[in-house]
Formats: sequence, structure tokens, C-alpha cells
Amino acid sequence: MTEKEKLLYGELYNGDDRELTDERIRAKKMCADYNSCPYNDFTKKSRLIEKLFGKKGENTWIEPNFFCDYGYNIFVGDKFYANHNCVILDCATVTFGDNVYIGPNCGFYTATHPIDAETRNSGLEYAEPITVGDNVWIGGNVCVMPGVTIGDNVVIGAGSVVVKDIPSGVVAVGVPCKPVRKIGTKEEENKKLPNT
Repeated sequence: MTEKEKLLYGELYNGDDRELTDERIRAKKMCADYNSCPYNDFTKKSRLIEKLFGKKGENTWIEPNFFCDYGYNIFVGDKFYANHNCVILDCATVTFGDNVYIGPNCGFYTATHPIDAETRNSGLEYAEPITVGDNVWIGGNVCVMPGVTIGDNVVIGAGSVVVKDIPSGVVAVGVPCKPVRKIGTKEEENKKLPNT
């Protein structure tokens, strides 16, 4: 089994493998092109994201600067927006549903390392997928950790660190991030927006 196959199957793999290193270099170059592209060159930006991502939905916009590891493990639904300084470490799949809005300085980290120092120091690592549902708003400075699933119709408060799954239909905040209340009807929510 190749190191890339191990990566894709969630097994321990050597991140210094030549094939994986070449793929990261390719992705980093494309991110650099995207970040240096004139802001209003919408056609070029769209083409770069289509070439980089595993799937790009309609009406996708990512503010520079944007960084990822491989790109091909990122799957984005329709109406996706990520504000400045988004980092997606996509050693495993990172899937976003439709109508996902991400604040500035957010990170989605599938990469993780063994707790055992000897194994970790040998250069082995592994990755766990992240899934974000439909109609999700993620505030600024949020970190989403390996293996997490965020349900549909969720608001994640700014500064949260999401280490466990978040169910659908809630506002969740904190370190670690936890649901603090259910989301009510449109009329109830429009009376007072959550403090996120």
C-alpha cells in the first residue's frame, strides 16, 4: 500500500513521502497563485479553485489568503464563502454542504499525530475527515479539529474550538465548543441575533 493510500484510508502514513510532498507543493503553488491573483479577476480565481478542489459548488468565494495541503480532498457545496486567512489541512476529506459561511482566521485540521513520542518523531501521522452540513455559519477564529462533524443549520460562535460533533439546529460556542441552545423559528431568531 502506498503512503497516499494509507493517508486516504486513515492509517498511519509517512508525510515525507515523495508523492505526497509533490502533491503538497502543487497545492501550495496554486494557493500562492490564488492569493496573488488580482482581487477582481473572478474568472481566474474560480478556475484555480475548480482545479485545486475535489468539488467546487456554484457561487463559491474564498477571500485571500487561503491555504490548504492537497486541495483534492476538499468538497464544497453551493453558496460557500470563506473569509480571509482560511486554512484547510485536507490530509483527509473536508466536506462542506450548501450555504456555508466562514468567518476570518478559521482552520479546519484533519491532520493529527500519534500521542506516543517515539512514533510521532519517526514522521508518521494520520488524518480524520471533517464534515460540515448545510446552512452553517462559523464565526471568526474558529478551529475545527480532526474527525468532527457539524450538523445542518448550526451557528458556531467566534473563537470556538470544535473537538466533538455538533448536532443540527443549535448555536454552539466555547473551548471546547458545546451547544448552548437550539435555534428557534425565523421570527424568534430575528428578534435577537445570537452573540457570536
